[in-house]
Amino acid sequence: MSMQSINPHTGEILNTTDYWDDAKLSQALEASHLAKTTWRATPLAERCQLLREAARVLRDQQESFAQLVTAEMGKLIAESRAEIEKCALVCEYYADHAAEFLQNEVVNTDASRSYVAYQPLGMVLAVMPWNFPIWQVFRFAAPGLAAGNVGLLKHASNVPQCAMQIENVFQQAGFPKHVFTTLLIKASQVAGVIQDPRVQAVTITGSEPAGRSVAETAGKALKPSVLELGGSDPFIVLPDCDLELTVKGAVMSRFLNAGQSCIAAKRFIVVG
Repeated sequence: MSMQSINPHTGEILNTTDYWDDAKLSQALEASHLAKTTWRATPLAERCQLLREAARVLRDQQESFAQLVTAEMGKLIAESRAEIEKCALVCEYYADHAAEFLQNEVVNTDASRSYVAYQPLGMVLAVMPWNFPIWQVFRFAAPGLAAGNVGLLKHASNVPQCAMQIENVFQQAGFPKHVFTTLLIKASQVAGVIQDPRVQAVTITGSEPAGRSVAETAGKALKPSVLELGGSDPFIVLPDCDLELTVKGAVMSRFLNAGQSCIAAKRFIVVG
């Protein structure tokens, strides 16, 4: 069984990729598990420098990467270029601020010494959507890798080339092998990854049904989960609005990112 990368504009099949079987998946998890110990012991300054290198790779290959995003996901090329730049910026942001964010926080108690320490969890699985195929991943990966965690990506099945290219960016930046791994697996294999004792946490951006499934599996395994799910907040137009400005905002909100944004206006309520 395979996943297909299809240009949504032309219907052209761009690439066909075979799903991994359970044996190959287990091998990948074991490799990441072995990389975990070395990565968490890597000095923070070195981890941050590698994030800066990832930002450089993204900018050096911005045009080819943006072309891939547009061909595979369908957004305008200008939006794809902006997405790649945003990913470079988030790498630099956490490279610059990780030391501050990860400092121990002293807590006043009746004990002789109390503090909150931020330590790596280990292997973190991310189940990501296709509408921002690069940004959604880097938004999780940059802070996670900076903190000493190992990243596992189960991307949407219609953007496999973007998924593989993300892993390639980290490799080109000099990250150790298996510190970030794209898992080319089916949705039916996700529960097994969450339940695997080598995986410590999971995050998902997606639909409410998918979020329920992930949260249920993670809860039964007593593992932390972070969910970003769908919504449909109304776009309310009041009688005293600046109509010209409102129309511009409404059009932008509905059509931003080819109309495929979780915060896009979907329900317009016009007060007469």
